[in-house]
Amino acid sequence: MYKYVPLCLFCFANVGINFCSREFIREYSASHPESSGLKAATKAASDAWKSMSVEEKAKYTKRSREVWDNYLTTAPARAPKPRKQTNLVTRCSPGRLFNVLQRLTPDQKAAVRSMGFGSLLGLRCRTLRRSLCLWLLERFNTARRSLEICGERIPLSPKDVELVMGLAASGKDVVNSGPDDLIVELRNSYNATNHGISVRLLEERLAAPEAGEEFKRSFILYALGTVLCPTARLDVSPSFLHFLTNMDTIHQYNWGKFLLDRLVREVSRFHQGKQRAVGGCLLFLQLFYYETVSVEGPGSLVPGLGPCLSSWGEEEITEREKRERELGGYGFGEVLYKESCLGTESSRCRAQLDCPPAGRMHTSSEHGPALGHGGNQVERDQMNGEIIMDEENLPIYLGDKNVVCGDIEVVVESARKACQNKEYGCKETLDYMKKSEHEETCSYAPCACPLLECDFVGSSEQLSLHFSSKHWDSGRRFRYNCPQAISLGMNEPFLVLQAEEDGILFLLNKGIEAIGNTVMVTCIKPSSSKETFLYDLVSGRGISSLRLKSFTQNFPGRVEGFPPVDFLLIPFRFLNSSRQLNVEVCIWNSTELGADCPALGLAIS
Repeated sequence: MYKYVPLCLFCFANVGINFCSREFIREYSASHPESSGLKAATKAASDAWKSMSVEEKAKYTKRSREVWDNYLTTAPARAPKPRKQTNLVTRCSPGRLFNVLQRLTPDQKAAVRSMGFGSLLGLRCRTLRRSLCLWLLERFNTARRSLEICGERIPLSPKDVELVMGLAASGKDVVNSGPDDLIVELRNSYNATNHGISVRLLEERLAAPEAGEEFKRSFILYALGTVLCPTARLDVSPSFLHFLTNMDTIHQYNWGKFLLDRLVREVSRFHQGKQRAVGGCLLFLQLFYYETVSVEGPGSLVPGLGPCLSSWGEEEITEREKRERELGGYGFGEVLYKESCLGTESSRCRAQLDCPPAGRMHTSSEHGPALGHGGNQVERDQMNGEIIMDEENLPIYLGDKNVVCGDIEVVVESARKACQNKEYGCKETLDYMKKSEHEETCSYAPCACPLLECDFVGSSEQLSLHFSSKHWDSGRRFRYNCPQAISLGMNEPFLVLQAEEDGILFLLNKGIEAIGNTVMVTCIKPSSSKETFLYDLVSGRGISSLRLKSFTQNFPGRVEGFPPVDFLLIPFRFLNSSRQLNVEVCIWNSTELGADCPALGLAIS
């Protein structure tokens, strides 16, 4: 975790004032009985302190240090107070969005579909089951991005968001940061304050019949602020305006990843006690539970067309909650494989589940009839031949080698397919059953160029070459094991670092919290990569300094939101006179960690 030099040292001067004031006020009150009371004595003490020399103040500062050190060594450790919360406070309000959707005109609905948010038009759920959401939050592992329910760990991915909410789980990363001057006009047009954009203002604008760019922007803000990515505050985050400057590219973003990242961030902050209200899309958690856990048996959840969002209305949810109570509460159902209850890897495959494949089917029996759609009943003794499907017509949603349908047993022959990362350099050709397992850990998985204006996607090696040739002047080159001083401006959310030895790309990320900046180092590699790098961050101001030693985590591009990784929190007072953040960064080569790495001599917790 984090290694900080105690910042309380800077308070010793103030504590010294208190020591001085106590003695001075006692003496002043005794020698000035005619004074008007404590107020006059305190002012006199303040004036006396200001007139003291450094040597005179030193004795009080020394005493304050002694008292503080004695407190730290003698005070008993305080056990953290257990968090008790029986009522869930959340800004996720599907009912508000539902009411707005009912008033949209046909042109406005067409505009919503053109942005890739058409699935929201099928929203039927108007209320959250808060007891269920609170139960799920208690079992949400933000570090693993999983739900630990019914005795199993169920991982969550952007694909799950796509299957439940109908939002795209592929495309460019959504970036909600950047120079503030680019969104000044938009902030003014929405009367955005430090608290955010008023939800009521957005509702008023959505009531107008126009369906142009302003409607689209207002609708996205409203959907994000009320259901998809609400924060702990009442208003909509103005940071969303950064990706709403060009409404023609909204449909190109990976909204599934953005929604999940924001949910993990908000739940993590809730678990840490940083906020009483819970942000993030709790509707997704609720519907995901309904779709993943069966309370009627293995065959109760049948894949349907379209996202699960449109399958759960108030009647269906009420019936489901009744069944949960009959079983004794949440968590008594059976966890089904997501392939069974949530469909397959994309919305396109979900439609195939209810439609017969368009490919040809023929029997291996020499005299068996061809199976068609004519409807003639085939004699039982004519169906004993082995039915084989051509490889090119093999449905990609088959999850088992043997699929039984009535009296016909379809045996799928071993099919070999190229890895989906073939275009990025992977040359593996694998059996269909092993293909998905390989792709989860494929080293050629695509990574995106972190620069906002670039759409390049390729393997980590291809990205390294691309950045060296196209953006050589947009980052900072460094050498492993060598500390390097770096300054980040107020409007710089990150800086790309490229190693001279092997060209690997890293990001020095900077975020903003209420009391200061968060800084962390990540590596641009596939998330499944096991390669890690030890790094050291140091920031100082005067005699005070902060330090973090940790290992990088891998992200296939820019880091969005607030990922559950180690970070260094640097107070705003550490900024220099130019409002820049000065840090010293040192990254160690992963191949040298087991050898003679001086940083390993320090404890890392």
